[in-house]
Amino acid sequence: MQRTRIKDMLAGETGGTVLLKGWVRTKREAKGFSFLEINDGSCLANVQVVADHTPELLPAMEQVNTGAAVAVEGELVPSPAAGQKWEVRAARLVVYGQADPETFALQKKRHSDEFLRTIAHLRPRTNKYGAMLRVRSEMARAVHEFFQARGFFNVHAPILTGSDCEGAGEMFRVSNLEAEKAARLEPAARAEAEFFGRPAGLTVSGQLEAELMALALGDVYTFGPTFRAENSNTPKHAAEFWMVEPEMAFADLADDMDLAEALVKHLARHALERCEADLALFGAFVDKTLLPTLTNIFAQPFARLTHAEAIRELKASGKSFEFPVHEASDLQTEHERYLCEERFGRPVIVYDYPKEIKAFYMRLNDDGKTVAAMDLLVPRIGELCGGSQREERLDVLTRRMAEVGLPEEPYWWYLDTRRYGSAPHAGFGMGFERLLMLVTGIANIRDVIPFPRTPGHLEF
Repeated sequence: MQRTRIKDMLAGETGGTVLLKGWVRTKREAKGFSFLEINDGSCLANVQVVADHTPELLPAMEQVNTGAAVAVEGELVPSPAAGQKWEVRAARLVVYGQADPETFALQKKRHSDEFLRTIAHLRPRTNKYGAMLRVRSEMARAVHEFFQARGFFNVHAPILTGSDCEGAGEMFRVSNLEAEKAARLEPAARAEAEFFGRPAGLTVSGQLEAELMALALGDVYTFGPTFRAENSNTPKHAAEFWMVEPEMAFADLADDMDLAEALVKHLARHALERCEADLALFGAFVDKTLLPTLTNIFAQPFARLTHAEAIRELKASGKSFEFPVHEASDLQTEHERYLCEERFGRPVIVYDYPKEIKAFYMRLNDDGKTVAAMDLLVPRIGELCGGSQREERLDVLTRRMAEVGLPEEPYWWYLDTRRYGSAPHAGFGMGFERLLMLVTGIANIRDVIPFPRTPGHLEF
Protein backbone atom coordinates (compact mmCIF):
# COMPACT_ATOMS: atom_id res chain seq x y z
CA MET A 1 0.00 0.00 0.00
CA GLN A 2 1.29 3.44 -0.88
CA ARG A 3 2.25 5.79 1.94
CA THR A 4 -0.08 8.73 2.55
CA ARG A 5 1.45 12.04 3.58
CA ILE A 6 -0.21 13.89 6.44
CA LYS A 7 -0.38 17.07 4.38
CA ASP A 8 -2.51 15.29 1.76
CA MET A 9 -4.43 13.29 4.35
CA LEU A 10 -5.65 16.36 6.19
CA ALA A 11 -6.61 18.13 2.97
CA GLY A 12 -8.78 15.21 1.81
CA GLU A 13 -12.54 15.20 2.02
CA THR A 14 -13.10 11.46 2.42
CA GLY A 15 -11.73 8.77 4.69
CA GLY A 16 -10.67 5.23 3.85
CA THR A 17 -7.69 3.03 4.54
CA VAL A 18 -4.38 4.88 4.85
CA LEU A 19 -0.75 3.99 5.48
CA LEU A 20 0.91 6.61 7.67
CA LYS A 21 4.67 6.64 8.28
CA GLY A 22 6.34 9.10 10.61
CA TRP A 23 7.71 9.85 14.05
CA VAL A 24 5.89 9.76 17.37
CA ARG A 25 5.58 13.17 18.97
CA THR A 26 3.61 12.01 22.03
CA LYS A 27 2.10 8.87 23.47
CA ARG A 28 -0.79 8.85 25.92
CA GLU A 29 -2.19 5.76 27.58
CA ALA A 30 -5.85 5.18 28.37
CA LYS A 31 -7.76 2.16 29.60
CA GLY A 32 -7.69 -0.40 26.82
CA PHE A 33 -6.09 1.84 24.15
CA SER A 34 -3.37 4.41 23.43
CA PHE A 35 -3.22 7.76 21.64
CA LEU A 36 -0.22 8.51 19.41
CA GLU A 37 0.53 11.86 17.83
CA ILE A 38 2.39 11.20 14.57
CA ASN A 39 4.22 13.72 12.39
CA ASP A 40 5.84 12.87 9.04
CA GLY A 41 7.44 16.24 8.28
CA SER A 42 5.14 17.08 5.37
CA CYS A 43 3.36 19.80 7.34
CA LEU A 44 3.13 21.34 10.78
CA ALA A 45 0.11 19.32 11.86
CA ASN A 46 0.19 15.93 13.57
CA VAL A 47 -2.31 13.13 13.10
CA GLN A 48 -3.79 11.38 16.10
CA VAL A 49 -3.70 7.60 15.98
CA VAL A 50 -6.02 5.56 18.23
CA ALA A 51 -4.63 2.06 18.86
CA ASP A 52 -6.64 -0.49 20.81
CA HIS A 53 -4.68 -2.79 23.11
CA THR A 54 -5.38 -5.87 21.01
CA PRO A 55 -3.05 -8.87 20.79
CA GLU A 56 -2.10 -7.69 17.27
CA LEU A 57 -1.16 -4.13 18.30
CA LEU A 58 -0.05 -4.31 21.92
CA PRO A 59 3.41 -5.90 21.42
CA ALA A 60 4.43 -3.15 19.01
CA MET A 61 2.77 -0.47 21.12
CA GLU A 62 4.91 -1.42 24.10
CA GLN A 63 8.02 -0.51 22.05
CA VAL A 64 6.75 2.96 21.16
CA ASN A 65 8.06 6.08 22.89
CA THR A 66 8.46 9.70 21.89
CA GLY A 67 10.74 9.90 18.85
CA ALA A 68 10.14 6.38 17.56
CA ALA A 69 9.71 5.85 13.80
CA VAL A 70 6.53 3.92 13.02
CA ALA A 71 4.16 2.84 10.29
CA VAL A 72 0.42 2.76 10.99
CA GLU A 73 -2.17 1.27 8.70
CA GLY A 74 -5.80 1.90 9.50
CA GLU A 75 -9.01 3.75 8.77
CA LEU A 76 -9.05 7.53 8.42
CA VAL A 77 -12.19 8.57 10.26
CA PRO A 78 -13.72 11.87 11.41
CA SER A 79 -12.30 12.87 14.78
CA PRO A 80 -14.60 13.66 17.70
CA ALA A 81 -11.83 15.77 19.28
CA ALA A 82 -11.88 19.54 18.88
CA GLY A 83 -9.34 21.11 16.56
CA GLN A 84 -8.70 18.12 14.31
CA LYS A 85 -10.64 16.92 11.30
CA TRP A 86 -9.42 13.33 11.04
CA GLU A 87 -7.83 10.60 13.12
CA VAL A 88 -6.58 7.13 12.29
CA ARG A 89 -8.00 3.97 13.86
CA ALA A 90 -4.99 1.64 13.80
CA ALA A 91 -5.31 -1.88 12.40
CA ARG A 92 -1.57 -2.56 12.04
CA LEU A 93 1.47 -0.99 13.72
CA VAL A 94 5.14 -1.46 12.81
CA VAL A 95 8.01 0.05 14.79
CA TYR A 96 10.97 0.82 12.54
CA GLY A 97 13.20 2.42 15.12
CA GLN A 98 12.82 2.95 18.86
CA ALA A 99 13.94 6.04 20.80
CA ASP A 100 15.27 5.57 24.32
CA PRO A 101 13.15 7.85 26.54
CA GLU A 102 16.06 8.23 28.95
CA THR A 103 18.45 9.71 26.39
CA PHE A 104 16.30 11.14 23.54
CA ALA A 105 16.91 14.88 23.63
CA LEU A 106 13.58 16.07 22.22
CA GLN A 107 10.89 15.63 24.82
CA LYS A 108 7.53 17.42 24.90
CA LYS A 109 8.73 20.82 26.07
CA ARG A 110 10.18 23.97 24.59
CA HIS A 111 13.92 23.95 23.98
CA SER A 112 16.11 27.01 23.56
CA ASP A 113 17.64 27.82 20.18
CA GLU A 114 21.08 27.62 21.75
CA PHE A 115 20.45 24.06 22.93
CA LEU A 116 18.95 23.00 19.61
CA ARG A 117 22.04 24.20 17.74
CA THR A 118 24.02 21.59 19.68
CA ILE A 119 21.73 18.86 18.30
CA ALA A 120 21.29 20.17 14.76
CA HIS A 121 20.92 16.57 13.58
CA LEU A 122 17.69 16.26 15.59
CA ARG A 123 16.24 19.78 15.62
CA PRO A 124 14.44 19.41 12.23
CA ARG A 125 11.96 17.21 14.16
CA THR A 126 10.79 20.19 16.22
CA ASN A 127 7.87 22.30 15.06
CA LYS A 128 9.98 25.44 14.60
CA TYR A 129 12.77 23.90 12.56
CA GLY A 130 10.53 21.63 10.56
CA ALA A 131 8.54 24.74 9.62
CA MET A 132 11.73 26.65 8.78
CA LEU A 133 12.97 23.89 6.47
CA ARG A 134 9.64 23.71 4.65
CA VAL A 135 9.68 27.48 4.19
CA ARG A 136 13.28 27.27 2.99
CA SER A 137 12.31 24.70 0.38
CA GLU A 138 9.33 26.76 -0.77
CA MET A 139 11.40 29.93 -1.02
CA ALA A 140 14.01 28.15 -3.16
CA ARG A 141 11.22 27.04 -5.44
CA ALA A 142 9.86 30.59 -5.60
CA VAL A 143 13.28 31.98 -6.57
CA HIS A 144 13.49 29.63 -9.54
CA GLU A 145 9.88 30.29 -10.55
CA PHE A 146 10.45 34.07 -10.50
CA PHE A 147 13.47 34.02 -12.79
CA GLN A 148 12.30 31.23 -15.07
CA ALA A 149 9.03 33.07 -15.68
CA ARG A 150 11.07 36.09 -16.84
CA GLY A 151 13.23 34.14 -19.25
CA PHE A 152 16.37 33.98 -17.10
CA PHE A 153 18.67 30.99 -17.49
CA ASN A 154 19.95 29.22 -14.38
CA VAL A 155 23.75 28.89 -14.64
CA HIS A 156 26.21 27.27 -12.25
CA ALA A 157 29.21 29.26 -11.05
CA PRO A 158 32.27 27.32 -9.83
CA ILE A 159 32.74 26.65 -6.13
CA LEU A 160 36.52 26.22 -6.47
CA THR A 161 38.01 29.41 -7.84
CA GLY A 162 41.22 31.33 -8.32
CA SER A 163 39.38 34.66 -8.18
CA ASP A 164 38.48 36.39 -4.94
CA CYS A 165 35.79 38.61 -6.51
CA GLU A 166 37.67 41.58 -5.07
CA GLY A 167 35.91 43.24 -2.16
CA ALA A 168 33.36 40.48 -1.56
CA GLY A 169 35.02 39.00 1.54
CA GLU A 170 37.87 36.89 2.91
CA MET A 171 38.38 33.53 1.20
CA PHE A 172 38.88 30.04 2.52
CA ARG A 173 42.00 28.62 0.92
CA VAL A 174 41.85 25.12 -0.53
CA SER A 175 44.92 22.93 -0.88
CA ASN A 176 45.71 19.30 -1.62
CA LEU A 177 49.11 19.63 0.07
CA GLU A 178 49.81 18.28 3.51
CA ALA A 179 50.28 21.14 5.94
CA GLU A 180 53.81 20.12 6.99
CA LYS A 181 54.98 19.77 3.40
CA ALA A 182 53.42 23.07 2.39
CA ALA A 183 55.12 24.89 5.28
CA ARG A 184 58.55 23.79 4.04
CA LEU A 185 58.05 25.17 0.52
CA GLU A 186 58.80 28.65 -0.70
CA PRO A 187 55.69 30.53 -1.90
CA ALA A 188 56.50 30.09 -5.60
CA ALA A 189 57.27 26.39 -5.19
CA ARG A 190 54.17 25.86 -3.10
CA ALA A 191 51.96 27.51 -5.72
CA GLU A 192 53.46 25.28 -8.40
CA ALA A 193 52.90 22.18 -6.26
CA GLU A 194 49.23 22.98 -5.69
CA PHE A 195 46.67 20.82 -7.47
CA PHE A 196 45.76 23.66 -9.84
CA GLY A 197 49.29 25.03 -10.06
CA ARG A 198 48.17 28.16 -8.24
CA PRO A 199 46.39 29.12 -5.00
CA ALA A 200 42.73 28.19 -4.94
CA GLY A 201 39.83 29.03 -2.67
CA LEU A 202 36.13 28.57 -2.06
CA THR A 203 34.07 31.12 -3.91
CA VAL A 204 32.79 34.24 -2.17
CA SER A 205 30.47 35.09 -5.06
CA GLY A 206 29.39 33.81 -8.46
CA GLN A 207 29.00 37.33 -9.79
CA LEU A 208 31.99 37.57 -12.10
CA GLU A 209 31.12 34.27 -13.77
CA ALA A 210 27.47 35.33 -14.03
CA GLU A 211 28.62 38.44 -15.88
CA LEU A 212 30.41 36.27 -18.45
CA MET A 213 27.27 34.18 -18.94
CA ALA A 214 24.99 37.21 -19.21
CA LEU A 215 27.17 38.62 -21.99
CA ALA A 216 26.34 35.50 -24.00
CA LEU A 217 22.85 34.44 -22.90
CA GLY A 218 21.27 37.77 -21.98
CA ASP A 219 19.68 37.24 -18.55
CA VAL A 220 21.01 34.62 -16.13
CA TYR A 221 21.03 33.81 -12.42
CA THR A 222 23.10 31.66 -10.12
CA PHE A 223 21.80 30.09 -6.91
CA GLY A 224 24.44 28.29 -4.92
CA PRO A 225 26.67 28.12 -1.85
CA THR A 226 29.26 30.79 -1.12
CA PHE A 227 31.90 30.99 1.61
CA ARG A 228 33.52 33.79 3.58
CA ALA A 229 36.32 33.33 6.08
CA GLU A 230 35.44 36.33 8.22
CA ASN A 231 35.67 35.86 11.97
CA SER A 232 32.24 37.39 12.56
CA ASN A 233 30.18 35.99 15.41
CA THR A 234 27.06 38.01 14.67
CA PRO A 235 23.44 36.95 14.11
CA LYS A 236 23.74 37.91 10.42
CA HIS A 237 26.99 36.19 9.39
CA ALA A 238 27.92 32.61 8.62
CA ALA A 239 30.95 31.09 6.93
CA GLU A 240 28.80 29.09 4.49
CA PHE A 241 25.60 30.47 3.04
CA TRP A 242 23.60 30.55 -0.19
CA MET A 243 23.39 33.42 -2.66
CA VAL A 244 20.97 34.28 -5.44
CA GLU A 245 22.81 36.35 -8.06
CA PRO A 246 20.99 37.50 -11.20
CA GLU A 247 22.78 39.31 -14.01
CA MET A 248 21.11 41.12 -16.92
CA ALA A 249 22.70 42.14 -20.22
CA PHE A 250 21.73 45.47 -21.78
CA ALA A 251 20.54 46.69 -18.37
CA ASP A 252 21.30 49.70 -16.20
CA LEU A 253 20.96 50.57 -12.51
CA ALA A 254 17.26 51.38 -12.81
CA ASP A 255 16.62 47.92 -14.28
CA ASP A 256 18.63 46.41 -11.44
CA MET A 257 16.60 48.17 -8.76
CA ASP A 258 13.32 47.25 -10.47
CA LEU A 259 14.30 43.57 -10.62
CA ALA A 260 15.38 43.45 -6.97
CA GLU A 261 12.16 45.08 -5.82
CA ALA A 262 10.03 42.74 -7.94
CA LEU A 263 11.90 39.68 -6.60
CA VAL A 264 11.50 40.61 -2.93
CA LYS A 265 7.81 41.40 -3.40
CA HIS A 266 7.26 38.11 -5.21
CA LEU A 267 8.97 36.14 -2.47
CA ALA A 268 7.06 37.84 0.34
CA ARG A 269 3.74 37.22 -1.40
CA HIS A 270 4.67 33.62 -2.21
CA ALA A 271 5.56 32.95 1.42
CA LEU A 272 2.22 34.26 2.66
CA GLU A 273 0.27 32.32 0.06
CA ARG A 274 2.11 29.00 0.15
CA CYS A 275 3.44 28.74 3.71
CA GLU A 276 0.40 29.90 5.65
CA ALA A 277 0.44 27.37 8.49
CA ASP A 278 4.20 27.54 9.03
CA LEU A 279 4.22 31.36 8.99
CA ALA A 280 1.35 31.36 11.49
CA LEU A 281 3.63 29.45 13.85
CA PHE A 282 6.40 32.03 13.43
CA GLY A 283 3.90 34.88 13.79
CA ALA A 284 2.61 33.44 17.06
CA PHE A 285 5.84 32.34 18.73
CA VAL A 286 8.79 34.11 17.04
CA ASP A 287 7.76 37.56 15.82
CA LYS A 288 4.23 38.84 16.33
CA THR A 289 4.79 41.58 13.73
CA LEU A 290 5.83 39.09 11.05
CA LEU A 291 2.66 38.85 8.98
CA PRO A 292 2.02 42.64 8.84
CA THR A 293 5.68 43.18 7.94
CA LEU A 294 5.49 40.75 5.01
CA THR A 295 2.17 42.16 3.80
CA ASN A 296 3.61 45.67 3.89
CA ILE A 297 6.44 44.62 1.57
CA PHE A 298 4.18 44.35 -1.45
CA ALA A 299 1.56 46.91 -0.35
CA GLN A 300 3.40 49.92 -1.82
CA PRO A 301 6.49 50.82 -3.88
CA PHE A 302 9.82 50.74 -2.07
CA ALA A 303 11.36 54.07 -1.12
CA ARG A 304 14.36 55.05 -3.23
CA LEU A 305 17.01 57.64 -2.39
CA THR A 306 20.65 58.29 -3.15
CA HIS A 307 23.38 57.60 -0.64
CA ALA A 308 23.84 61.36 -0.18
CA GLU A 309 20.11 61.72 0.55
CA ALA A 310 20.24 58.80 2.99
CA ILE A 311 23.11 60.45 4.87
CA ARG A 312 21.11 63.68 5.12
CA GLU A 313 18.10 61.76 6.44
CA LEU A 314 20.23 60.06 9.09
CA LYS A 315 21.86 63.32 10.17
CA ALA A 316 18.48 65.02 10.40
CA SER A 317 16.96 62.19 12.46
CA GLY A 318 18.30 63.51 15.76
CA LYS A 319 19.17 59.95 16.74
CA SER A 320 22.43 58.99 18.40
CA PHE A 321 23.91 56.15 16.37
CA GLU A 322 26.71 53.89 17.56
CA PHE A 323 28.46 54.38 14.21
CA PRO A 324 28.86 58.05 13.20
CA VAL A 325 27.36 59.13 9.89
CA HIS A 326 29.28 61.13 7.30
CA GLU A 327 29.19 61.66 3.54
CA ALA A 328 31.77 58.95 2.73
CA SER A 329 30.54 56.34 5.20
CA ASP A 330 28.93 53.05 4.33
CA LEU A 331 25.61 52.34 6.01
CA GLN A 332 25.58 50.13 9.11
CA THR A 333 22.69 47.91 10.13
CA GLU A 334 21.44 50.48 12.63
CA HIS A 335 21.29 53.11 9.87
CA GLU A 336 19.57 50.74 7.46
CA ARG A 337 16.95 49.73 10.02
CA TYR A 338 16.22 53.34 10.93
CA LEU A 339 15.53 54.17 7.29
CA CYS A 340 13.23 51.14 6.83
CA GLU A 341 11.49 50.95 10.17
CA GLU A 342 11.26 54.54 11.36
CA ARG A 343 11.80 57.02 8.55
CA PHE A 344 9.94 55.33 5.66
CA GLY A 345 8.09 52.38 7.23
CA ARG A 346 8.82 50.13 4.24
CA PRO A 347 11.75 48.65 2.31
CA VAL A 348 14.26 51.18 0.99
CA ILE A 349 16.69 51.16 -1.93
CA VAL A 350 19.79 53.33 -1.50
CA TYR A 351 21.83 53.97 -4.64
CA ASP A 352 24.75 55.98 -6.09
CA TYR A 353 27.39 55.30 -3.43
CA PRO A 354 30.80 57.01 -3.15
CA LYS A 355 33.24 55.07 -5.32
CA GLU A 356 35.74 54.76 -2.46
CA ILE A 357 33.51 52.38 -0.50
CA LYS A 358 32.44 50.15 -3.39
CA ALA A 359 34.09 47.54 -5.59
CA PHE A 360 36.14 48.24 -8.72
CA TYR A 361 33.62 46.62 -11.12
CA MET A 362 30.77 49.05 -10.33
CA ARG A 363 30.07 51.58 -13.07
CA LEU A 364 31.50 55.03 -12.49
CA ASN A 365 28.85 57.73 -12.71
CA ASP A 366 29.29 60.87 -14.76
CA ASP A 367 30.15 62.89 -11.64
CA GLY A 368 33.36 60.85 -11.28
CA LYS A 369 32.68 60.54 -7.55
CA THR A 370 29.94 57.95 -7.23
CA VAL A 371 29.20 54.54 -8.72
CA ALA A 372 25.92 53.08 -9.94
CA ALA A 373 25.54 50.78 -6.95
CA MET A 374 22.43 49.95 -4.94
CA ASP A 375 21.47 48.22 -1.69
CA LEU A 376 17.95 47.02 -0.96
CA LEU A 377 17.16 47.35 2.75
CA VAL A 378 14.32 45.63 4.62
CA PRO A 379 12.96 45.88 8.18
CA ARG A 380 14.74 43.93 10.96
CA ILE A 381 17.47 42.68 8.60
CA GLY A 382 18.96 45.75 6.97
CA GLU A 383 20.69 44.95 3.67
CA LEU A 384 19.02 42.08 1.80
CA CYS A 385 20.29 42.71 -1.75
CA GLY A 386 23.36 44.52 -2.97
CA GLY A 387 24.34 45.13 -6.57
CA SER A 388 25.23 47.56 -9.30
CA GLN A 389 25.43 48.37 -12.94
CA ARG A 390 28.78 46.92 -13.98
CA GLU A 391 31.56 48.94 -15.55
CA GLU A 392 31.43 47.94 -19.22
CA ARG A 393 34.02 50.46 -20.47
CA LEU A 394 37.47 48.87 -20.71
CA ASP A 395 39.44 52.05 -20.16
CA VAL A 396 37.43 53.06 -17.10
CA LEU A 397 37.55 49.54 -15.66
CA THR A 398 41.34 49.23 -15.97
CA ARG A 399 41.75 52.68 -14.45
CA ARG A 400 39.60 51.71 -11.49
CA MET A 401 41.58 48.50 -11.02
CA ALA A 402 44.80 50.52 -10.95
CA GLU A 403 43.32 52.93 -8.40
CA VAL A 404 42.58 50.09 -5.98
CA GLY A 405 45.89 48.32 -6.66
CA LEU A 406 44.40 45.32 -8.43
CA PRO A 407 46.66 43.64 -11.04
CA GLU A 408 45.13 43.05 -14.46
CA GLU A 409 46.77 39.72 -15.27
CA PRO A 410 44.64 37.44 -13.02
CA TYR A 411 41.52 39.05 -14.51
CA TRP A 412 42.50 38.82 -18.19
CA TRP A 413 39.37 36.78 -18.90
CA TYR A 414 37.15 39.36 -17.20
CA LEU A 415 38.76 42.20 -19.16
CA ASP A 416 38.28 40.24 -22.40
CA THR A 417 34.52 40.63 -22.03
CA ARG A 418 35.10 44.39 -22.22
CA ARG A 419 37.30 44.00 -25.28
CA TYR A 420 34.98 41.83 -27.33
CA GLY A 421 31.37 42.86 -27.62
CA SER A 422 31.07 44.69 -24.32
CA ALA A 423 27.56 45.76 -23.37
CA PRO A 424 25.89 47.49 -20.44
CA HIS A 425 24.87 44.98 -17.79
CA ALA A 426 23.77 44.94 -14.18
CA GLY A 427 23.08 42.51 -11.36
CA PHE A 428 22.88 41.97 -7.64
CA GLY A 429 23.29 39.37 -4.93
CA MET A 430 20.64 38.37 -2.40
CA GLY A 431 21.59 36.39 0.69
CA PHE A 432 19.15 33.48 0.80
CA GLU A 433 19.48 33.03 4.57
CA ARG A 434 18.76 36.73 5.11
CA LEU A 435 15.62 36.30 3.03
CA LEU A 436 14.60 33.42 5.29
CA MET A 437 15.22 35.59 8.36
CA LEU A 438 12.87 38.14 6.81
CA VAL A 439 10.03 35.72 6.00
CA THR A 440 10.21 33.70 9.25
CA GLY A 441 11.09 36.37 11.79
CA ILE A 442 13.99 34.23 13.02
CA ALA A 443 16.66 36.59 14.28
CA ASN A 444 19.80 34.45 13.97
CA ILE A 445 21.23 33.16 10.69
CA ARG A 446 22.32 29.97 12.50
CA ASP A 447 18.67 29.00 12.75
CA VAL A 448 17.67 29.34 9.08
CA ILE A 449 20.26 26.94 7.65
CA PRO A 450 20.26 23.24 8.54
CA PHE A 451 23.89 22.96 9.66
CA PRO A 452 25.43 26.38 10.38
CA ARG A 453 29.14 26.93 9.76
CA THR A 454 30.47 29.65 12.03
CA PRO A 455 33.88 30.39 13.62
CA GLY A 456 34.93 27.42 15.74
CA HIS A 457 31.91 25.31 14.72
CA LEU A 458 32.05 22.56 12.09
CA GLU A 459 29.80 19.91 13.61
CA PHE A 460 27.46 17.64 11.70
